[in-house]
Amino acid sequence: MERITNYSLSFIRALFICVLLVPLEAAAQDIRFNPDSSVTTQHEVVIKGASVKFSATTGMQPVWDEKGKARAAVFYTYYTRTDVPNRETRPLVFSFNGGPGAGALWMRLGYTGPHRIKIDKEGYPIQPYGIEDNPHSLLDVADIVYIEPVNTGYSRPLEGISEEEFFGVKNDVAYLARWITTFVTRNNRWISPKYLVGESYGTTRVSGLSLELQNRHWMYINGVVLVSPTGLGIRRDGPVAHANMVPYYAAVAWYHKKLPADLQQKDLTDVLPEVESFTINELIPAISKGGFIDASERKSIADRMARYLGISAQSILDHNLAVPTQFFWKELLRKEGYTVGRLDSRYLGIDRMAAGGQPDYSPENTTWQHIFTPANNYYYTNYLKYHTDLEYYVAGHTRPWPRDGAQTETAGEDLRQAMAMNPFMHLLVQSGYYDGACDYFNAQYNMWNLDPSGKLKDRMHWKGYRSGHMMYLRYEDLATSNEDLREFIKLSIPKEGVPAQYTVAP
Repeated sequence: MERITNYSLSFIRALFICVLLVPLEAAAQDIRFNPDSSVTTQHEVVIKGASVKFSATTGMQPVWDEKGKARAAVFYTYYTRTDVPNRETRPLVFSFNGGPGAGALWMRLGYTGPHRIKIDKEGYPIQPYGIEDNPHSLLDVADIVYIEPVNTGYSRPLEGISEEEFFGVKNDVAYLARWITTFVTRNNRWISPKYLVGESYGTTRVSGLSLELQNRHWMYINGVVLVSPTGLGIRRDGPVAHANMVPYYAAVAWYHKKLPADLQQKDLTDVLPEVESFTINELIPAISKGGFIDASERKSIADRMARYLGISAQSILDHNLAVPTQFFWKELLRKEGYTVGRLDSRYLGIDRMAAGGQPDYSPENTTWQHIFTPANNYYYTNYLKYHTDLEYYVAGHTRPWPRDGAQTETAGEDLRQAMAMNPFMHLLVQSGYYDGACDYFNAQYNMWNLDPSGKLKDRMHWKGYRSGHMMYLRYEDLATSNEDLREFIKLSIPKEGVPAQYTVAP
């Protein structure tokens, strides 16, 4: 009887402990957040030699549906200069990264924000990780909002709401336009000149937003900036797609000193026009002939390509004059024992074996994650005083991402329409010469074919930089690219009293 009593007491005691622990464990896994909350801190940095005081507001703002119901919480970081007399008419920049699942940390801590990650002058990681002031930040001339779309950063759908309603080319643009409209109203920024800046897939996003904001919310944009743009839904298939990569290949070969001496001794920007002319006037017609091209012409074209690409004519012939990017990244420095990066081909990787037709990994991508993620998490906690148990989603949480049917991308045409309907709107395209994912020549091709009429070309501008996808990681390009943004803002704000109208030349 005693043994039974002791056993029963032990069992009851253990059961009681389990009852206590299970709800606590469940509660610990249920991270709650306020979808309409923020924290504001005060800061001061030196930009272009002058002191700039500013506030940083970090938090979440709801996405409302058409019935006024909250559907998601979108995380943002809003920098506003506080030592200026009139904020209402000060330029306002909305900044997006790409992916489409990338957080906004890249441009916030790498490009235009008032603080940036600690890296060397070429953009490579150094330790200890940390944050420093950005002396070239755009904040001296414009306030900036960095927006994290749903399932990037700390942004999340609300309980019971499917994340899929926010995924897809058109869904993405629709809810973000509503969010921006709410933000502008809350912060009394309707009369501010407004700009949309997007990087990579963010260029698809802001191109669509330029029209969505205009047509659905009557918000007109002064300027759109495309940093390392995608194809924007502008078709380029077959011979054009293959040939358009050749100028990028030549830039990378030049950087790694793989060109013949007469080309290598020239500056990059003196070499590329020759390659671009060859691409348009000779290579595209040659590839278009397919298997019916004359054998002597095929060999002549392959020899010219080998001269510009730094790889053998035979390897080019083996690919029927259409050299795949993966092969090029593997082949260029194969004899030296290295591969080159995709997003920034200055970076080198080491594969398990020299053989094969593609690299094992993208060295630049692992390097960037290496430096950005620790610094970003440190920054929110220690600089902006934002605390949450949510994980900051750097990338990879927005799949699947529909791109066909009702979600088919029309970003280029959307941007063209927005520019045509708004005589004040200007476009700036920024590209790194060594970017193999969103290469500089295809970025120019976008611009050339965005408006076939040619009537908008005077409001389109392109700038190239001697780095890759995130050209601002290289310190010299950080300074130059931010200065180009300042000039673009100045250019795209009309003088007081100038009407938005087209006139017929006499």
